[in-house]
Amino acid sequence: MLTDPADPSRVLIETADLDGDHDLVRRYGVPLKEIVVWAREYLCRPHADLGRKGPVCPYAQTSLDRGTFYLGVRPGTPDGAEAAEVLDGYRDWFLRLVSPPGVSAQYRTILVLFPDLPEAAAEVIDAAQDALKSRYVSEGLMIGEFYPGPPPKAGLWNPGFRPLGSPVPLLAIRHMVATDFPFLRDDPGQFAAYLERFGHRPPAALREEVQAVARHYGLTTEPAT
Repeated sequence: MLTDPADPSRVLIETADLDGDHDLVRRYGVPLKEIVVWAREYLCRPHADLGRKGPVCPYAQTSLDRGTFYLGVRPGTPDGAEAAEVLDGYRDWFLRLVSPPGVSAQYRTILVLFPDLPEAAAEVIDAAQDALKSRYVSEGLMIGEFYPGPPPKAGLWNPGFRPLGSPVPLLAIRHMVATDFPFLRDDPGQFAAYLERFGHRPPAALREEVQAVARHYGLTTEPAT
């Protein structure tokens, strides 16, 4: 278990802690373990409706295996603004975390669970994600919303697939990667942040589309000099 030096009340639970006696584990052991099972049995595996080969999340298995899969818990029933404030603290900590030697930062993730939220979880989680996304993206991060339902956002390779369902409402933090272009292309500010990092070396399959969107916004894919 990790404790944030900037705020000792903020902790991150590792999978090895789930049989421990920390107060959060005692109170929320069931949803915490449920999310780990979901990650292993859903995120780490192929899905018939995904529309491509490979696991639902290409990074989850390595994150779990290398010990960079962290869980946070926010007890109670915050509204969207309060949930966003909670995630601000985790974002700052995420940026200070250092991965183990030999483990790329792209495999580090924090999942902040909101296990006490009622049926209105979708409204709270969506509001927080909407409020935070541009700030996260400007720092090279992504924030994803997951909850039962599932969220109405379609999959990238199969518009009929809804990939963001989870058994417990949560917001997930990770580093931006080059294949995140489809999630950022429709917002000029977010797309500009993507170009800063990956515009000069997008995945080959996305290169022409990235260049076309850049021209649409009057941006360049050439690295700054």
